[in-house]
Amino acid sequence: MPRKRKTTSHNGAGRLRIIGGDWRSRQLPVASVEGLRPTPDRVRETVYNWLTGWVAGARCLDVFSGTGALGLEALSRGAAHTTFLEFSPIAARMLKDNLNTLKCNNAEVIQTDASLWLNQPATEGYDLIFLDPPFNKGMLAPACRQLAENGYLKEDVVIYVETEATLGQPDVPDNWQLWKEKGAGQLVSRLYRTN
Repeated sequence: MPRKRKTTSHNGAGRLRIIGGDWRSRQLPVASVEGLRPTPDRVRETVYNWLTGWVAGARCLDVFSGTGALGLEALSRGAAHTTFLEFSPIAARMLKDNLNTLKCNNAEVIQTDASLWLNQPATEGYDLIFLDPPFNKGMLAPACRQLAENGYLKEDVVIYVETEATLGQPDVPDNWQLWKEKGAGQLVSRLYRTN
C-alpha cells in the first residue's frame, strides 16, 4: 500500500536522518517505494519535544511505519521496545536491515496489513502509539477504533496522529483528548492522551 505523496525534505532523497538520542545524526537508506518518505526532521523534532519524559522505557507501536522514522526515533531516545507494522514487503525489509545496521534488538518488524493486525485482540498494551497512515485513504478512523476496542492502549497512553491538513479534525474515540497540535505545510501533527 503506497504511503503519502513524495515530498522533499532537507534529509536528502532516499535517506533518513535520526535527529536525537543514541543514534543522533545516523543516516539510513529509505526503500524505493512510491510515496514512501520519512516524517520531516522539523516535524519529528517538534513531536519529540512534546514527548520529553514519555519515551524512555515506553513500549511503542508504529502502526503505518513506512520508513520507521517515528519508531526509530523513539528507540534512539530510550524506548524499551517498538513494534513496527508495515504493509510493503520492500519497506519492511529495509526497516529490518536498518535495525540490524543499528544493532537494535528491542524492536520487531511485522509485514502486515495494519487493519487486519489491529482487528485481533492485543496480547499487550502500548504506552506510545504512532499513527501516520497514507493520506486520503480513510485508514485513520478505523485504526483508532481498533486500537481502542481491542486492548492496545495502556491506561496512560499517548497517541501521535499525523494527517493531511485537508482532513480537518480526525475522527478519534471520545476519550482521546487532544493535547498538542501543530500544522507544517501539508500535514498536521497531533498528540492525544486518554482519560
